Amino acid sequence: MADTRFFRRAGPFTVSHIVDVTGAKPGPDLALDLMLSDVAPLDTATPADLSFLDNTKYLDALADSQAGVCVISPKFADRAPEGMALLLSDAPYKTYALAAQAFYPRQAGAGLISPAAHVDPSAKIGAGTSLSPGVSIGASVEIGENCQIAANVVIDDGVVLGDDCVVGSNVSISHSLVGDRVRIYPGVRVGQDGFGFAPDPGGHVKVPQLGRVIIHDDVEIGANSCIDRGSGPDTIIGAGCWIDNLVQIGHNVQLGRGCIMVAQSGIAGSTKLGDFVVLGGQVAVSGHLNVGTGAQIAGQSGVVADVEAGAILGGTPAQPLRDWHRQSILLAKMIKEKRVRK
Repeated sequence: MADTRFFRRAGPFTVSHIVDVTGAKPGPDLALDLMLSDVAPLDTATPADLSFLDNTKYLDALADSQAGVCVISPKFADRAPEGMALLLSDAPYKTYALAAQAFYPRQAGAGLISPAAHVDPSAKIGAGTSLSPGVSIGASVEIGENCQIAANVVIDDGVVLGDDCVVGSNVSISHSLVGDRVRIYPGVRVGQDGFGFAPDPGGHVKVPQLGRVIIHDDVEIGANSCIDRGSGPDTIIGAGCWIDNLVQIGHNVQLGRGCIMVAQSGIAGSTKLGDFVVLGGQVAVSGHLNVGTGAQIAGQSGVVADVEAGAILGGTPAQPLRDWHRQSILLAKMIKEKRVRK
């Protein structure tokens, strides 16, 4: 059970309601009027809880679970303990996520503006939007309806935020146009100068960064990540992108729809990612490259050349994943043989 000091639980809900919100199929003999009070992991779930199985590593936990209902793939349904009620889904984790959202919906803002917030008279604040203490809203800022702006956020002149956005504490946003339902976690920096300069032995010369950051709808930006504004062209984050904590996105970078960047990954300036590209943790992508739609780059890889659509790469420099694994195995074998010869 989630700690009610931090999370507000809705419900209880009938199984019928969970079926409606998730699209899962009731298993044999599942009573649609059965009431469920919460969601919980397999090992702690009670008969009043909904749980799920998505990883075969937890089959033993499934066998001992007391969950009232379990979301499970049809191919593993016969591994459930006798008498356990089942919801069948081809994507159990997604189904669980939708159910958990029903039990723990995002809390709407109260529409309160703290007297300790500073709002420029020319700013426009939408109905239902909350501003916490220490918030600073600059001139001509536009913030949509039902947004939540946490403590000590700075939103500079001219920035636009759409509806239903959540901005965590100590965020700074400048030179940006932000869509609807964007979530920006604490400590994020958006719109600051890109790393642009003309090298010179007499002293490097700053290149003015004259672009913006355009963030489309349904984007998540993890804590302490940084997105530089463009140098002339805009930096663009496509709809539905999910950016983890501690990610760096350089000036003029363009992300297509639904891209995923895992923690500590970074993209140098002017590189373009197609739709649904995945960068693992600590991946580094050089500048002025094109990474094709659907490409996947394994963690700690270094990308120094264009990547074809659908490619799966790993290593530094990044190469087809199987080749990288073969090289690693061969190198380990050579080292072992050398030790034996000694």
